[in-house]
Amino acid sequence: MPDPLRVAHRCDASVLADFYRQEILKHCDCLERQREYFSDRAISNAEQGLLRVMAQLDELCTHADANRVVADLLKRIDAVTGLSALAAITENGRLH
Repeated sequence: MPDPLRVAHRCDASVLADFYRQEILKHCDCLERQREYFSDRAISNAEQGLLRVMAQLDELCTHADANRVVADLLKRIDAVTGLSALAAITENGRLH
């Protein structure tokens, strides 16, 4: 019989990985919208990094410090994409 704590941990890790995957996809979309402003190489490097993080999310989210590690990665990604700054823009183009 499976250990219920281990099964619950796997479910939690899976849910956490799905959440972070959606956050990274938002950054991918943001990067795509900015494609015209960056070189092909810069975009390619950023996309490769995002794909690498996404590929490792399931494993990363099984660690006890997953929230800290992935949050740090998202901050670094945000420094490149500027998604949080764009999210602060309202419908009329003003910053909050």
